[in-house]
Amino acid sequence: MELTPVARDLPPEVRRLLVSADALCPLARGEAGMLSLAFVSTADYGLLPALLRKFGARYPGVRLQLTEATSDVQTEELVAGRIDVGLVIPSLPPRHAISLSYLPVAREPLVIARSEEQSRQLGQDASAPVDLRDLAAAPLVVFPRRLAPGLYYIAMGCYGAAGLTPRIGQEAIQMQTIVNLVSAGMGAALVPESLRHLRCTSVVYRPLLGAGLSVETGLVWRCAEVSPALAGFIEIVRSRPAALSAL
Repeated sequence: MELTPVARDLPPEVRRLLVSADALCPLARGEAGMLSLAFVSTADYGLLPALLRKFGARYPGVRLQLTEATSDVQTEELVAGRIDVGLVIPSLPPRHAISLSYLPVAREPLVIARSEEQSRQLGQDASAPVDLRDLAAAPLVVFPRRLAPGLYYIAMGCYGAAGLTPRIGQEAIQMQTIVNLVSAGMGAALVPESLRHLRCTSVVYRPLLGAGLSVETGLVWRCAEVSPALAGFIEIVRSRPAALSAL
């Protein structure tokens, strides 16, 4: 027997098909491709680096596209299909609750950030808890309510629980900016405890006296579109030692 002319022409085409099939296997397993991830600035000081290290070690062939954005922007970007997954501070707008999945990831207490000079004026040890009523006259540096309602209302809740009405001094949409404004003596700020990792020598972070409020960070993605790479990232988040814990 011998091959026909048509059969003799097939091996190169077959080899190309086999190569293409081999290239698709890593994509199907989530070991290749791209994953676009957005995150709030608070996640950058504790939660995000650990997740990225673990994901990179397990899926070195997946290229991550990272974007810092507030929770409201992330929600709109997800619904529009421009990002795959986001780390947000809830809550999600009701109109998007059906189309998006949400997974609580971590919870951490709020601490008060003050400049070193203003902290010394309290006349207490730098590590001592602070009574929020001692700061009633200090301007508060906050996230804008329209852009970060979750953090805004948590801060307002802290003051409300103490029977206080805060005096809003400055607004900023990034934690780095908020801490810089505190450093410049523009006021105090209620920030997640992980902000201690943001080294700023002229800012002191102190716990709140009594039972302070905490802030939650969660993972959000489109229910109907879970790629293999995204499924791998979600699994890494789910496998954290404690789903809701201090960062």
